[in-house]
Formats: sequence, structure tokens, C-alpha cells
Amino acid sequence: MRSLKLTLEYDGSNYVGWQRQAEGVSIQGLLEDALVPFAGETLTVHGAGRTDAGVHALGQVASIYTAAPHDVETLQRALNAVLPVDVRVLTIEEAAPGFHARFDAVGKTYEYRIVFGPFASAFEHRYVWHVPGALDVEAMRAGAAQLVGRHDFAAFQSTGGEVSSTVRTISHLQIGDIQPGQSPTGSFGCQTPHGESAIGRLAIRVEGDGFLRHMVRSIAGTLVDVGLGRWPASHVTEILASCDRTKAGRAAPPGGLFLIAVKY
Repeated sequence: MRSLKLTLEYDGSNYVGWQRQAEGVSIQGLLEDALVPFAGETLTVHGAGRTDAGVHALGQVASIYTAAPHDVETLQRALNAVLPVDVRVLTIEEAAPGFHARFDAVGKTYEYRIVFGPFASAFEHRYVWHVPGALDVEAMRAGAAQLVGRHDFAAFQSTGGEVSSTVRTISHLQIGDIQPGQSPTGSFGCQTPHGESAIGRLAIRVEGDGFLRHMVRSIAGTLVDVGLGRWPASHVTEILASCDRTKAGRAAPPGGLFLIAVKY
């Protein structure tokens, strides 16, 4: 049996998320179905992160064990020929025996993208959270700084997560600009010919050793509340200490979230 590591990108807008479910189309299900002709049987594809419905990926990692004899370049081309155009296999590599995309991961990087101002471009609305009005970005950065380090992030976890501990380490949390004129699958933003000065674009990039269910989206929602002046930046420390989900901000919509990379 060979152990293979797949790196993928996908637009999650039309899917129920990574994990195969009883109803709806999943990324895992698409890959498993596409692999059947090459493996001669249904394989289980393990993903590094179980992205939710509507969440995108630029660097999702998956692993499979297979006896299929095809070389990795042929397999990559064949999978891309049958997968929907909004799901792409970027690379396939031979991995060490026993490699597991989820359990061997030591860190992940996510990015949450926001457009604030009167409107979001028609070409980017699927990939950002549009927040009407202005945001105090410096206040958001001050709030974000309080989340860096090893903490109990229970206040930022949605119900339904099955974990033994809610303690996680965030090593980097930065808020930067999304530059106009770049591709929607990079750090992006479409140039709008009218009212551009009134529109701001932000990318909240978070790197850590692991993330709870909806943790990044809850962090984004909380920092937007700080940016809107609903809370002072110092209130983020109180939310963190409370370990109470009801104290934090809303979970930001899934369309603005991207899994950027997985670290091994």
C-alpha cells in the first residue's frame, strides 16, 4: 500500500463542507468517488481540516492509502479531469508510510477576508464578509494582540465540537490589507471604479497549532465588533477569560474564510 499526500484548493460555496454527509455534496465525497476508477475500490480520504459549508481552501491537505499503480503526475491529471472545476488537486506526493493528513499536522493557517464600506464588488461577494460602514482597524489589531499565545479558547468555540481540551496556541494573528486588483484565490480585492476610497479590505490571518469549531469565524466576528465600536479592544481579554461563548461576538459568515496552509 502506498501513502499519498494530496494538496488541494477549492471554492466551498457550492458544497456542504469537507466531510462526506448523508445529504449534499462534500469535497471528501467528490475525491473518494473520483478515486474509485483508479483504486478499484472506495478509499477513505482523510483531510487535515474539516472545513464547513461555504468555507474555501487554498492549501487543504488530504491523505490516502492505496495500491493503485499510477504515478502521481498521472493521478493528479486524471483527478482534475473528472473533479468539478471549483475543486483542484494542486499536487500529489509520495508520503511516509502511515502519514495522516489530520493527525500528523502540527499547525494550520487560516485567513478571514472582510470588505467594509457601502458595498462589496459583485465579483468578490462569495469570498468576503461585507460589513457596512467603517471599521477602526487599529482597535481591531489591539484586540487581536490579546489572543496571541496559549489560552483556553472556549469562548470562541461553537457547540457541536468534540474535543478533550479547548486550550490552543495562536502563534500569529495579523490584520492586513487585501490589495485591489489581485485574483480572488490569492490575497485579493477587485478594483471598483466608483467610490473606491470609501471601501476597505482586510485580511485577518491566524496561525496556530489547532482550531476549535468556528473558532476563527468567532474571532473575526468579535474583532469586527471591536472595529465597529461595540466593545473596547480591552474587552477581548475579558471574553477570553470568561470561557463563555455567549460573551464573544457572532461567528462571521463562512464565505470569508480560507484554509491557507497546513504545517507538518
